[in-house]
Amino acid sequence: MTMKQQTLAMAADQSSYEQYRKPTRRDEFLATMQAIVPWSALCEVIELHYPKAGNGRPPIGLERMLRIHFIQHWFNLADLACEEALYDSASLRRFVGIDLGREPVPDATTMLKFRRLLNDHKLGEALFAQVGQELQARGFKLNTGTIVDATIIGAPSSTKNADKARDPEMHQTRKGQQWYFGMKLHIGVDSQSGLTHSAVVTAANVHDKHPLPDLLHGQERRVYGDSAYASQKKLIASKAPQAKDFTTQRVKKGGIVDEGIKGKNRNKSRIRSRVEHVFGVVKRLWGFGKVRYRGLAKNATRAFTVLALANIYLSRQRLMAQVRP
Repeated sequence: MTMKQQTLAMAADQSSYEQYRKPTRRDEFLATMQAIVPWSALCEVIELHYPKAGNGRPPIGLERMLRIHFIQHWFNLADLACEEALYDSASLRRFVGIDLGREPVPDATTMLKFRRLLNDHKLGEALFAQVGQELQARGFKLNTGTIVDATIIGAPSSTKNADKARDPEMHQTRKGQQWYFGMKLHIGVDSQSGLTHSAVVTAANVHDKHPLPDLLHGQERRVYGDSAYASQKKLIASKAPQAKDFTTQRVKKGGIVDEGIKGKNRNKSRIRSRVEHVFGVVKRLWGFGKVRYRGLAKNATRAFTVLALANIYLSRQRLMAQVRP
């Protein structure tokens, strides 16, 4: 993505003439991601499936498309919105490496085709796994405690669409006194680092306990979870035979509150709360509280990709300390 000669447009993008310009939070965020995302390793995951130059129009550079794809996740942008944001924002163009004096921004259809490529080959899961390997190579260890939890990602319940029907792969579920329609994102998080090491996507009506074995890596000594995972010792032992059950236990027995169990639950919650940091990044910071696509597979690709990016973001201080001279 290096350029031999700058055009006037690129020089203007770099704002060398703006004496009083100061970096925005977006500039600082993008500079951090530029430094710590393992671009070459992630490109290798996709390279095998990416179109090669032939007789037709040459494909846009893979790393450039991956950067655009990540921008869509970080700033919660649909394809057309991302295309317009790239034309509008000099900082986003610099991050992607687009010089409007030489070339246009890739259009929304190109972004759609790239996302379909990732969907078709389940490359969201592959990117998530590769980020995990890269973090372990940089000293982030997989420890012996796992926190399991699930969150509901909402889907449109309206039937005012072309099919006159709700998404058949999404379902409704009751939480407390309220009904929700959509899917569930189940995750297993390392209890010390707070990083996600496994994930499962299901319809919202699947009980939290069913994906439990798939959320464990097998070497756990302790498993933390809320009361939805209580009394699941057999499920835990089926994947992690050495693990002790540290899930939240029900406090009331026969209408009487057991203060001993209540105190233990409070201590467990201090550790279990780390899983909420992941959901805070995914849902609040990056806007994945609602699905954008129909069907579980497309939204699973987004979920695995955003979890990979969340792991990088939550590790940013340690990773930046490694790249600083």
